[in-house]
Amino acid sequence: MNATPDDREQGKTFLPKFDANGLLTAVAVDAETREILMLAFMDQEALLATLDTGFAHFHSRSRGRLWKKGESSGHVLKVEEVRVDCDQDALVLLCHPAGPACHTGATSCFYRRLDGSQLTRIDS
Repeated sequence: MNATPDDREQGKTFLPKFDANGLLTAVAVDAETREILMLAFMDQEALLATLDTGFAHFHSRSRGRLWKKGESSGHVLKVEEVRVDCDQDALVLLCHPAGPACHTGATSCFYRRLDGSQLTRIDS
C-alpha cells in the first residue's frame, strides 16, 4: 500500500515508514522513571520480533543482523507500550529494563552531558 502523508498522520492504521536503509529510529525509555535508556534502529524483522515477543529487538548496523537487546548480558527490555511519531518513522518503546541498558554498565546510554567541549558523567 502506498500510504499518503494523511494516512500516516491522521489514520488509525500502523504504516511504518522505513528509511532508504529499511530502518526506523527507536528510543527505549524506562516505563516507570521515563529515563531515556538507549537509541537504536529497527528493520521490519526487528519490529515484528519485538511485537511478537514483547522484548525489544533491534537491527545491529555493526553486525548487520537482528539482535535481541540483552541476548548475551541478560539485560533485556520488556516492552510495555510502543508509541509511534506523527509520520510513523520513529518509535518510543516504554520498557521495563532487566538491568543496565548500556553495554558500559550504565543504567542509560545517555550517562554524559556536554559541558562546552567536555563530557561530564551524570549517572551514579
